[in-house]
Amino acid sequence: MTARIVVTGKIPSAGLQVLRKAGLDPQAWSQDTAMSRQELLQQVKGAEILVTLLTEKVDGELLDAAGPQLKAVCNVAVGYNNIDVAACKARGVTVTNTPGVLTDATADIALALILMVTRRLAEGERVIRAKTSWQWGMHYMLGTGVTNRILGVIGMGAIGIATARRAKACGMSIIYYSRSEIDTKIATELGAKKVLFDELLATSDVVSIHCPSNDSTHHLMGKAQFEKMKKTAFLINTARGPIVDEQALVDALRNQEIAGAGLDVFEFEPKVNAGLLDRDDVVLIPHLGSATTETRDAMAMLAADNAVAIANDRKPLTPVA
Repeated sequence: MTARIVVTGKIPSAGLQVLRKAGLDPQAWSQDTAMSRQELLQQVKGAEILVTLLTEKVDGELLDAAGPQLKAVCNVAVGYNNIDVAACKARGVTVTNTPGVLTDATADIALALILMVTRRLAEGERVIRAKTSWQWGMHYMLGTGVTNRILGVIGMGAIGIATARRAKACGMSIIYYSRSEIDTKIATELGAKKVLFDELLATSDVVSIHCPSNDSTHHLMGKAQFEKMKKTAFLINTARGPIVDEQALVDALRNQEIAGAGLDVFEFEPKVNAGLLDRDDVVLIPHLGSATTETRDAMAMLAADNAVAIANDRKPLTPVA
């Protein structure tokens, strides 16, 4: 195999080892900071396979810079909203992602955010770290319990299901809104009921987003949707930032239309709306959904396995287009 593979961001060594063991010699970016756009356009020239991260925008300009010999873009993520799939398809370029391997890690973060925002854990930790005087009391920093509350899952794919399992273990009831019904056995296990979107918003005590980011889900949660939620309800987003209209969320919190939010992703990431930063009813973490050593290794290895398959003229393991 002589395929020229360019890895456009720093990935775990486990992924590079897969490529090298297969006889490939990847040109791999080794710095923690991302390439500049101009540098990226220069580096991809002549590549037959790109291994990309969410920080790289793969559009027509980049595909043209790579050249007509480009066969595939292997994204080290389950989401691929950084890739213009239509532009790839028009050029005969295969796109792959890394589903499955980050399901549990992301679901763990979703549950953590649910507990953090409902029980005011981040706010409490800030009190301690600021060395603020405090004293235990029956009415001090009261939160909201999740037992016997309703979790509404938007997008009941693998991560949505894994999150629902964790929430059920905490005593929550599950409803969901999704394009299709989930497997009957899973629905029975979870006691999960499929409902219309508006019913989910009006009924849920916690709304957790797990759908993909695309044109149809852009600002799926906006002003009208926040107005339909309970004033005591919380929003959780571990999917993609643009699914939520961030300014509308700020306004909903200011107007006390909802009780709080837990966010791992942001609309203009890494920039965060300033209106969220000083609010104690919001938990903010920097896109840590898949951030475990085991998960990131698995993601890199799956992307590399896809690249190896394509370099050998075999079908990739997890194609999206």
